[in-house]
Amino acid sequence: MLTYHHVDVFADRPYTGNSLAVFVDPPPLDARQMLAITQELRHFETVFVWGGRRIRIFDLFEELPFAGHPVLGAAAVLHELSGQAEWAFELAAGTVRVTTSGRTAVMDQQGARFVRDAVPAEGVAAALGLAPGDLDGRLPLQVVSTGLPYLIVPVAGDALARARISRPDFDLFLQQRAAQFAYLLDADRLEGRHWNNDGVIEDVATASAAGCIGAYLLRNGRVAAGQEFALAQGRFVGRPSRILVTPHEDRVTVGGTVAMVGTGTLRELP
Repeated sequence: MLTYHHVDVFADRPYTGNSLAVFVDPPPLDARQMLAITQELRHFETVFVWGGRRIRIFDLFEELPFAGHPVLGAAAVLHELSGQAEWAFELAAGTVRVTTSGRTAVMDQQGARFVRDAVPAEGVAAALGLAPGDLDGRLPLQVVSTGLPYLIVPVAGDALARARISRPDFDLFLQQRAAQFAYLLDADRLEGRHWNNDGVIEDVATASAAGCIGAYLLRNGRVAAGQEFALAQGRFVGRPSRILVTPHEDRVTVGGTVAMVGTGTLRELP
């Protein structure tokens, strides 16, 4: 039998934020079994942790080399079980360091890289179902990466609510701008949106993008170095999330509260 912990990450209360299943020290499992378990439970992602250090992460389609909310959720569960507060997780993408305190977990995303400082606005609004006037002209379009390169698209007014991915070749559109994904940001409200590039699934809380947003707002004078702010996401899919971001000159930390929802047991292995 396999026991797991059901948590909601970036959530001030259960049934909000980004849901996750955490398996602590399960018996040996191969990738096929872990993917089957993830698909059975239907959380956004599932994380498997061995020895408080080695981690493997799966979404509904494949294994992921890194994802933010599984790392934070795993750290919060391990903290509750052991009381330990410092973690160095080994993932396929490398080592990620996390600090836990109570129900809060914070990871160090290290330094951000500005892949492109100035992206031409032509075609960007239309690709997101918007008009050129919906872009926030006070801020630049930039590609920023803390591991994954995001095209940061600042929007104004009610554009965030109206946005959608409106072209079938959005992957190629982003590649031509040196980005892998796009993140829409209302800098006045500190709220964002992100979709898979096919536009079908909207993400509840995108930790990998939140670090980029922190570096972006610092570079453009909207926050000060060392100033923590809360980035909102998930409102439009009924899962409001609150991501805590602190940009520094040489690194960015991203974290949030983890709500403990319950535990469960699988009686059979796939």
